Amino acid sequence: MRVILSAALVLVAGVAMAQPPAKAPSATELVAARQAGFKLMAADFVGLKAAIDRGDDVKRLAFPAGAIAGWGKALPGLFPAGSATPESKALPSVWTDRAGFEAAAAKLAIEAGKLAELAKAGDTTGFAAQYQAVGGACKACHDKYRVEEKR
Repeated sequence: MRVILSAALVLVAGVAMAQPPAKAPSATELVAARQAGFKLMAADFVGLKAAIDRGDDVKRLAFPAGAIAGWGKALPGLFPAGSATPESKALPSVWTDRAGFEAAAAKLAIEAGKLAELAKAGDTTGFAAQYQAVGGACKACHDKYRVEEKR
């Protein structure tokens, strides 16, 4: 049985490797992915604030805080050159000030990573303060790299 299973795995791996590489996502697909990711991050952020306001045990908040940190790390890869569309809220500065944009995304990742560590440690006071720092990282990026929202 083990030999048959191994042979099947080799066959599947060989077929998978013989497939042509998937095409790169289109600009429209990238914008949709970015917008969905930002909405998910916003939902995490709102949930974190509600938990802080209720006085919840912050140890339970390490996962969403870590997810926001991961999002910050992934952001630059979702904004390759040529991925602006009319539906996008990204300003041209994302591409003309690429180093600044990448630094802003890294800042979000770092601040959210600290938030996750404070959650794991159960530091309620530190978590609430760090939540503000994460919000500041979001705002700084939005101020420079995102079309202003009309409310």
